[in-house]
Amino acid sequence: MNRAAGAFTVRAPASSANLGPGFDSLGLSVPLHTTLRVTPQATTEIVPLGEELRDTPADESNYLYRAMELAARRAGQPLPPARIEIETEVPLARGLGSSAAALVAGIVAGNELLGRPLDQETVLDVAAREEGHPDNVAPALFGGIVVATLDKLGTHYVRLDPPAHLGVTVLIPDFELSTSKARAVLPKEYSRADAVHALSHAALLAAALSVGRLDLLRHAMQDYIHQVWRAPLVPGLSDILEHAHRHGALGAALSGAGPTVLCFHDQREPTERLHTYLRDVLHRSGLTGRVLDLPIDTQGTVVTPA
Repeated sequence: MNRAAGAFTVRAPASSANLGPGFDSLGLSVPLHTTLRVTPQATTEIVPLGEELRDTPADESNYLYRAMELAARRAGQPLPPARIEIETEVPLARGLGSSAAALVAGIVAGNELLGRPLDQETVLDVAAREEGHPDNVAPALFGGIVVATLDKLGTHYVRLDPPAHLGVTVLIPDFELSTSKARAVLPKEYSRADAVHALSHAALLAAALSVGRLDLLRHAMQDYIHQVWRAPLVPGLSDILEHAHRHGALGAALSGAGPTVLCFHDQREPTERLHTYLRDVLHRSGLTGRVLDLPIDTQGTVVTPA
C-alpha cells in the first residue's frame, strides 16, 4: 500500500480491565486519551509533552515509538521517519491502561505511517501478544466493552455496546501501583472451587452486560482470583467491594491491577451519594485522590488528518 501522504493524529482511550472476575479477558474503554501527532519528515523526532510524560524518553527508546516499530516488524517494512508528538490524559500506573493506550496508539500510528498494511484484527493480535493479554488493548482499540482471548491460534474478541444508562465512576488514588507488583502477590495455583466461581461469575457478567441486566452486576462482579489478594495493596478496596452498592453503585471492582477502583452506576440516578462515600473511604484510608464520572467510550482508537 502507499505510505500515508501527510500528517495525522491518533487518539487511543484509557481502559479498565477485569471488571471483577474477567481476569485478563474483559475490559471497557473510557474517554481519557493518549494522543499522537505524527508528521512525516526526513529524520525521526520524539517529543513527549505535558507533566505526565516529563520523565519519558525523548528518543527511539520511548515505549510508544517501540510500539510503532512492532507494526513495522509485523508488516515486514522499515518504519519511515517522522516527528511524533505525544500527550496523555491517562494517569500512569493507576490501573487505567496507560501502557495499553500507548501501545495501541503506537501500533496504529506505525500502521498508518506505513499505509495501513495491517488490518484491525492483526493490530489487535500484535498489541495483545506484546502486552501478554488482551483485556486492555482490545477496548482501547475498538471501544465499548470487549471480551477477548489470546491463544496460539490468535486473538479472538466480541465487542459489546454498553447497556443503556450504564455509567462509570472511578476513584483514582494519588499513588502508583505497578502491574508487576500487583501480579506478584497472586497465588500460583487456585482451588477448583475458586476456578468454578471465577468461570461462572465471568460468564454471568458477560451475559448481563450483553443484555443490559444492570441488576445482576453486583453479583456477577464478585471475584476470588485477584481482588482478594491485591486488597492489601489498595487501602479501602475491601470496603468499597463490600459496601459500595449501599451508596448507589451497581457493582464495584479493582480497575486492572489498581489502585483505581471502578464502580458502575445508573446514569439516570444522581451520583453525589456515591462520590461522598468514595471520598470518605479515601479520607479514612489516609489517602488523597479524585473521583470522576465517565461515560463508556464507544469510539476506540481514532485516526484523523492533522
